[in-house]
Amino acid sequence: MRLSSGEKIFNVFNMLFMVGLTFITFYPFAYVVFASFSDAAMLMRARGLLLRPVGFNLQAYEMVFKNPVLFSSYFNTLIYVTCGTTLSVFLTICGAYSLSRKNVLLRMPITFFFVFTMWFSGGMIPLFLLVRNLGLLNNRLALILPSAVSTYNLIVTLTYFRSIPDSLEESAKIDGANDYIIMFRIIVPLAVPVIAVITLFYAVGIWNAWFHAMLFLNRRELFPVQLILREILILNDTSGVMGGAVSQGERIQVGETIKYATAVVATVPILVVYPFVQRYFVQGIMIGAIKG
Repeated sequence: MRLSSGEKIFNVFNMLFMVGLTFITFYPFAYVVFASFSDAAMLMRARGLLLRPVGFNLQAYEMVFKNPVLFSSYFNTLIYVTCGTTLSVFLTICGAYSLSRKNVLLRMPITFFFVFTMWFSGGMIPLFLLVRNLGLLNNRLALILPSAVSTYNLIVTLTYFRSIPDSLEESAKIDGANDYIIMFRIIVPLAVPVIAVITLFYAVGIWNAWFHAMLFLNRRELFPVQLILREILILNDTSGVMGGAVSQGERIQVGETIKYATAVVATVPILVVYPFVQRYFVQGIMIGAIKG
């Protein structure tokens, strides 16, 4: 099929636009990576676009990986992500399955109250008072229980479950299966794409979360990695990484590369996990969002 002159011109401009958009999207991440491998003094003097490391140097990564606080915060984050994601996915599946059954009493009012929380919430102070009254301050559960179920993920999963034919459930009940067998042996295996999607959403959300940790935790041994990253990036506090044997001038210079190195270290795990669930991502989110 031959393209007209107008179509060829459109394709050229479309390609240039997409290349430019890709560069604009990718460059901030590439800048952080290049800066993290750069010499601190040369990076401070660099101007304009950074297209490669200036004065390749691993000093920032050496300081980051020698920092015991970073490893303890990594361990805490792994606990929060593993336990929180497992609990959140389990509760979401149970809630979505219950609300997707047509014979459940008060199914629509309960669904409405779930959806209601997407627009209205108690706010920060009532949440803090609730967590405090439950005795969860300075407790790992404070980062797991209050945000255990996302309404958006629940609705996506609920919509997917409703798209599964009722005849499968009816056939299973004729064979004597109860709701637990139907949910775990029939519904869940058929819902692997959407479960992979909400697992990714929950894991990324917990990995990137820092506000609840700042609100509910005062003990540094419980801090997640994002709260340590916040101290370095926003509060400009790199003393815990470099220690006290560094001069003020060197602290300012190396502190810049340490910020970038810490950001890379905190981001890489999610980037490593994402390709393994990418094949489920588009399929699950499209089916969960469209079918009803």
